[in-house]
Amino acid sequence: MVKHTKLLVSNDQAPSDKITNKMTDKMTNQNCAQEAGAEPLTLTPIACVHSPFAEKFAIPRQPGLANAAKGEIIFEKGFDNPDMVRGLSQFSHLWLVFVFHGTQAQGWKPLIRPPRLGGNEKIGVLASRSTFRPNPIGMSVVKLEQVLPATKQTPLKLIVSGLDLLDQTPILDIKPYVPYSDAIVDAKAGYAQTEPSRQKQVSFTEHALTQLGQYHKNHPELKTLIEQVLCQDPRPAYKQGKIDEKHYGMQLYQLNISWHMTGLEDILVTEITPITNS
Repeated sequence: MVKHTKLLVSNDQAPSDKITNKMTDKMTNQNCAQEAGAEPLTLTPIACVHSPFAEKFAIPRQPGLANAAKGEIIFEKGFDNPDMVRGLSQFSHLWLVFVFHGTQAQGWKPLIRPPRLGGNEKIGVLASRSTFRPNPIGMSVVKLEQVLPATKQTPLKLIVSGLDLLDQTPILDIKPYVPYSDAIVDAKAGYAQTEPSRQKQVSFTEHALTQLGQYHKNHPELKTLIEQVLCQDPRPAYKQGKIDEKHYGMQLYQLNISWHMTGLEDILVTEITPITNS
């Protein structure tokens, strides 16, 4: 089990570029939580994610875009009472409330450049899904595949799919997804109203296909996961629509996936090798 430190949520978070002006000072002085005498809130993760995504690069930008991305929600000691998940299997999908632990230390800024706008136009951080936020908290919808009770050897866990979370992500809360209230069919989403249209064609060399066979027993959906991740083109936004001769690598599980562009719309996977700890 991974031991997590407690997340302290205080009332005095500031953007990383230390922007200050009279309006900001006025707003800080009128902080409603401080005036109400509220104490800082300490949040303790109740679970930890075991995900195929060992690094931030290539993680799908939204949940559900790679349904082959399966993982486990492992409950921490003190939060592993089976009564906590009684009735949960009635629901097909869950909301995960989590901590952006991979970017938390880098702070935040009021303006960001969303990939959907090509990385050129700036918008407010609260009008985005950026991981760099005033409080590093996110929400993600996943499909619940199975609830596994604790045994003498293993803790209480949930098997989920459609993950877009970094491995070892701390989970603060889990809530059932309720379609009649959570799915708003006529909602407007500005620059992100529709699913990204660009879908790259992914192919494998014979060498890579042979290597895939070696890992099929432990990761039977590895090929599908690679295809689902790469077809969304995980490269930076400024690389889109340009000739790119760079060779890339991404980590899934404990494997390094080597690939490169062979055209504007085509990706070739060339090698799949285990990652060794040096």
